[in-house]
Amino acid sequence: MGGQVSVIEDSSLLSRFDLGLLKIEKACALISGLAIFSLMFLAAYSVTGRKFFNSPLAGYVDYIEAAMPIIAIMGVSYVQRDGSHIRMDLFVSLLKGRSLWMFELISVILIFILITSLTWGAWLHFDRSFDCARPFCSRDSSIDIGIPIWPSKLVVPFAFSVLALRLILQGIGYSRALLLGLEKPAAVPLVLNATEQARLETDAIDRAK
Repeated sequence: MGGQVSVIEDSSLLSRFDLGLLKIEKACALISGLAIFSLMFLAAYSVTGRKFFNSPLAGYVDYIEAAMPIIAIMGVSYVQRDGSHIRMDLFVSLLKGRSLWMFELISVILIFILITSLTWGAWLHFDRSFDCARPFCSRDSSIDIGIPIWPSKLVVPFAFSVLALRLILQGIGYSRALLLGLEKPAAVPLVLNATEQARLETDAIDRAK
């Protein structure tokens, strides 16, 4: 985004769904952060073991591979909700009113189509790895210490499903703005101008006092 964004929250049903989904997105982002912290701890443990005891952590690379989907994907819906994904605002910043909502709606629909396809493919990828007739319900495992891979593969369709729900809510929000000619619709990220950014920063400072 070219600047800070804000999401309007009101008493509408759409906004209540938005806030409900936000709780799930925050939990996913928290899990992603904990995964990053865990890898930092494991790295320190492995380096310390190699340096002082000549015994690094076994399967360190396996743990990294297992945690990567959690780190990379679990927080994607939370970022979509806040409009923090990197994108080109050079053209979008010139649009106003219904033309802006039309452009945003088309963008959300295209992203939703892509994410739906990726979710289906990721689920099939997980399904090929999961088999309760085998030990640890796994058809495959990591190379070094044999960690079952299916939990990491399940993270991807789950995170993408949460993102798909977020895109549906945003699509509804942009559709309402387009049909009703709303200036500041709820449940969608709105780019703030310099004055609005300064006001929010002032309010944040006042709340911190």
